[in-house]
Amino acid sequence: MTATIRNVLLDRDGTIIEDRHYLADPDGVALVPGAGEALGRLTRAGARLFCVTNQSGLGRGYFGPADFEAVQARLLALLEPYGAIIADTASCPHGPDDGCPCRKPAIGLFAALAGRYGLVPAETAVIGDKASDIGFGLALGSPLTILVATGHGAGQAVALGLPGLREPHLVLTSRKPGWPHVLARDLPAAAAYLLDEGFLPATAP
Repeated sequence: MTATIRNVLLDRDGTIIEDRHYLADPDGVALVPGAGEALGRLTRAGARLFCVTNQSGLGRGYFGPADFEAVQARLLALLEPYGAIIADTASCPHGPDDGCPCRKPAIGLFAALAGRYGLVPAETAVIGDKASDIGFGLALGSPLTILVATGHGAGQAVALGLPGLREPHLVLTSRKPGWPHVLARDLPAAAAYLLDEGFLPATAP
């Protein structure tokens, strides 16, 4: 039986927008091709979308909270014409050596959103371009984690030893530790998989 996915947690850099290292300027925000349309389709199908993002540039002092908020505002403005709604964003400002509970793959960002919105792991999918995104999804108990091949995704797929991707998506029926449930070419392919397979409320059989 296909799980009903009501919430989709999305990494930002390399998944929704082009990865610009330590992005601080809203003028540098550029959607991954097809991302706006993809998120609009998910929104219309009844999914609640959330952005979960590691932003160590905050902790390192490369940019400030106002810069981060300006970038997020620009992202939301770019998504608006597509009818794509990101309900909220949860971010971690810490570096990988800080030992915080919120930097992915730790699940503190999920816990924060779950407390605010009543998210349930069994109804939550995770999409990202890094092994840390997949580890985050697996750690919180998501039934559907999707690694996209944009951003760092292609290199991460090789590092994880995943099979080659010849179609828009590949369902990994035999999975090793740390592997996603699905490998997708990009966010549009990930969204199409969710929609075509009936995971979302509006498409459930």
